[in-house]
Amino acid sequence: MNTNSYSQLVRYQQWASRGLYEVLDHHIDRLNAEDAANLMRILDHIFVVERIFQHHLQGRPHGFRAARSDAMPDMHRLAKDAMEVDDWYVSYVENLSTQAVEQAVDFAYINGTPARMTRGEILLHVCLHGTYHRGNAGVILLKNNVMPNQDRMTDFLETVA
Repeated sequence: MNTNSYSQLVRYQQWASRGLYEVLDHHIDRLNAEDAANLMRILDHIFVVERIFQHHLQGRPHGFRAARSDAMPDMHRLAKDAMEVDDWYVSYVENLSTQAVEQAVDFAYINGTPARMTRGEILLHVCLHGTYHRGNAGVILLKNNVMPNQDRMTDFLETVA
């Protein structure tokens, strides 16, 4: 993949996440307490994983002890923070050279296990991870008669065409 493909992936991630948070802003009160809590856990997990890998890409320690926050943030704070990290990924990829995409990054998983991924593999992981869990969130929304946002790649491509 070239840097243009990664750029498209992170812009898709940004667009899909914003759409989900917009739906929640208008409809989270329609979810029962258990489903709302589960949905917030999913969103927090997506965000924390994005932050962890952001720090890996920057070569900085992240300070997380788990792939979730110690205390659950409120939805508006989480939405703001998620948008900021998505914006960071878009900016990061815009400034990433083709050579840097293939550069290996050494880091440790939360459990301390050493790992190595290329910058491109990290970006791919972050985007696929978010897509998977946004699907989980969509199931919870549908269960509560809330229509999730359209978040298919084809929908995104139509909006940017």
